[in-house]
Amino acid sequence: MHISDDEFERAIEQVLDDLPERFARVLENVGIVVADEPNERELATMSNPCGELLGLYEGIPVTKRTTGYSGVMPDVITLFKGPHERVCSTQAELRQRIRKTVLHEIGHFFGFDDEYLHSHGY
Repeated sequence: MHISDDEFERAIEQVLDDLPERFARVLENVGIVVADEPNERELATMSNPCGELLGLYEGIPVTKRTTGYSGVMPDVITLFKGPHERVCSTQAELRQRIRKTVLHEIGHFFGFDDEYLHSHGY
């Protein structure tokens, strides 16, 4: 399955546009970036090294921030295009997987761990 860079980015933007305002407002200081493939450092974060890394949240979840939280770089969510293309076989499946990955990584920003997110379908 292949998708253009523009289509991949538009699919991500659509997910973000569909977020309820109360969640979208909190994400204003979170960078969302796209990369073709994860690098070695990013791959090392995987709990299951046999799968594909579709996305990665890097930052301090809002649930772990203290009153001393200030002057830090914005959190970053990276979405990896190549792995998405490899795990999907149709456009519809790809768009659904992008949606699921974006919401999964946003879930980490809100403090949810992988076990919780997977048990709720993300």
